[in-house]
Amino acid sequence: MRKTELSDAALRKAVEEMSNGLINADLGGGVVKKRVALAGRGKRGGARTLVATNKGSRWFFLFGFEKNERDDISDEELQALQDYAADWLKRSATQLDEAVTDGALLEITHDHQN
Repeated sequence: MRKTELSDAALRKAVEEMSNGLINADLGGGVVKKRVALAGRGKRGGARTLVATNKGSRWFFLFGFEKNERDDISDEELQALQDYAADWLKRSATQLDEAVTDGALLEITHDHQN
């Protein structure tokens, strides 16, 4: 996304909603689409996020775009994201911790700080 600020709180809320079944589209291959509100714009004027998930304990933000930036992703982009999702979803907790330590993955925590 351009310089859009998608806050940790917005991502946490989106994961909470998706955990409760509020997914906008299941794109297959472990990739789902979720609308996320942006400050002052709500969900209609907000961002579309693509998330890798096992629909349980693992949720990885892959890609986001504003509705006014583009309509959707191409079939080739979806395939690449599905491949990327498969890679992240198969990793062990130790491997994920190492990815966070190395900076390859940014963890959004559930602390109550904004």
